[in-house]
Amino acid sequence: MHRITPFLWFDGQVEEAARFYASVFPDSRIERVVHSPVDTPSVPAGEVLLVEFVLDGARYLAMNGGPGMPFTEAISLHIDCADQAEVDYYWNALSEGGRPIQCGWLQDRWGLRWQVVPVRMHELMRDSDPGRARRAMEAMMQMEKFVIADLERAADGG
Repeated sequence: MHRITPFLWFDGQVEEAARFYASVFPDSRIERVVHSPVDTPSVPAGEVLLVEFVLDGARYLAMNGGPGMPFTEAISLHIDCADQAEVDYYWNALSEGGRPIQCGWLQDRWGLRWQVVPVRMHELMRDSDPGRARRAMEAMMQMEKFVIADLERAADGG
């Protein structure tokens, strides 16, 4: 077990969000749903307070904390994608009801930011030819969802 677990704060939709995320990623499941034993400022007694879940083998905790702490750009979840099919799958699933953001980022319907990045982008950024790396980065800065063929074409000067 890892000692450090991401903890996410939702405004009343924690169980819905956790179940959605678990449906999107392989090796994912809801481990436990905890109902509040007492009234709190954001959750009445008996309502869902906390959800423990696993996404792609990693443990997460999420709470119905109320509207006081919305997600911001200061935190995001990064998904390394093996190919364009994975980029398309995660982008389409997570952006439904949300919005695209530049450079492979998106905001899902609950406001959580995700980076959907092909491994190929990392490789292009580390290219031994600084010109290829620069051109790939310049192309990346213009994209919302990454298109690997377009990144490679840009890196090649096309």
